[in-house]
Amino acid sequence: MPASPSTARAINDRLALSLLQQEGPLTAGQLKQLTGLSRPTVADLVERLTASGLITVVGESGEQRRGPNARLYGIVADRAYLAALDVRTESVSVLVSDLVGRVLAEESVPVVPEEGETAAVGQAVELVERAAKEAGASGGGARLHTVGIGAPGLVDPATGELRDSAGLPAWHRRLVAALQERFPQARVDVENETNLAALAEQREGAARDRDTFVLLWLGNSCGAAVVLDGSLRRGASGGTGEIGFLPVPGTTGLPTATDCSGGYHSLVGAAAIVELARECGMAVSGSTAASLVAEAGAVAPQRGPEYRAAGHDGAASDSRPNPAHACFLDALADRVAVGVAAVVAVLDPGCVVLGGEIGPAGGAALAARVEARLRGMSPLATEVRAGALGGTAVLRGALLTARERAQDELFAAPDR
Repeated sequence: MPASPSTARAINDRLALSLLQQEGPLTAGQLKQLTGLSRPTVADLVERLTASGLITVVGESGEQRRGPNARLYGIVADRAYLAALDVRTESVSVLVSDLVGRVLAEESVPVVPEEGETAAVGQAVELVERAAKEAGASGGGARLHTVGIGAPGLVDPATGELRDSAGLPAWHRRLVAALQERFPQARVDVENETNLAALAEQREGAARDRDTFVLLWLGNSCGAAVVLDGSLRRGASGGTGEIGFLPVPGTTGLPTATDCSGGYHSLVGAAAIVELARECGMAVSGSTAASLVAEAGAVAPQRGPEYRAAGHDGAASDSRPNPAHACFLDALADRVAVGVAAVVAVLDPGCVVLGGEIGPAGGAALAARVEARLRGMSPLATEVRAGALGGTAVLRGALLTARERAQDELFAAPDR
């Protein structure tokens, strides 16, 4: 059954807007070539989208060309502003962008839990207000259209709300309501931080060539995000990837429904990694887990058979072998591989990205060691990669999802 004229127009308009989003400003002729539509159809949709305020003339293509066919059309970037937040237990980071994703303001602030929930929420809301003002999204017709929040914990797939989870700050749940109250016209969405990091790595980072992969989050806590056939999988209760609760060998006990300290978390959480470095003879005073992993990855010997087995040049490092660094990275790779092997046995993703603060800090040195150990533990071929976006992954993922949701609304077909 052929599409009605209004449906066909809506499809054509969305296609043109998507191309302008992906490619940047285009002429009518370029839109005709990329869409395969006729010249009159393209002229009609350009007129419609211009009249609706979604696109505008932003210049001309070439100094020698003049006239309507040379006009460059682009999305009206200030039609809406977007905010992305990365909410941690003791800090909040925010960035504000325009509709095409250009970052206009970026700030962060530490949060002191001892000062109470009200103070923590107030600090976070004030941070967003300052960033919005700096970006020009706090007055006149400009406003925040969508706010995307990345936070630890489970997000209820039915309600889209953070679930009340043991061990996580209560102010995280209050922050969503406070931002909605402060920006009543904005859409405020929250998503698990690991899921957002995976989306960012797929679009802009280490998994750009993968439709199926798992991101293993290694930081103060651990978690995993699962992307299968291009789609993020959340599970029936939003708990897909709660790998910190995975029972594994090498722990002192078993996890409980409210405490993951007996599970995989006790092997690869930040505190456990710092203790592992100490046991291996590294100086750990004042160091974070990520800095210790980065230090070891930079100078640990990379000429061993496991590193070469992963396809790396055995002459990658000229540093003298350091037994403490080598001991630490090898032991950490052993621990990481235990959880990765369990994920691979169930999902067979073909690719695992080591994310969070610790995965990128370890870089190729840690990823190669984990991959080599995995090869000896599993018959399923799996590539292990270090995350490419580091500490920006959650913010980038929150921005990408906020932009998509805003565009879904703003790019909907106008009334005909």
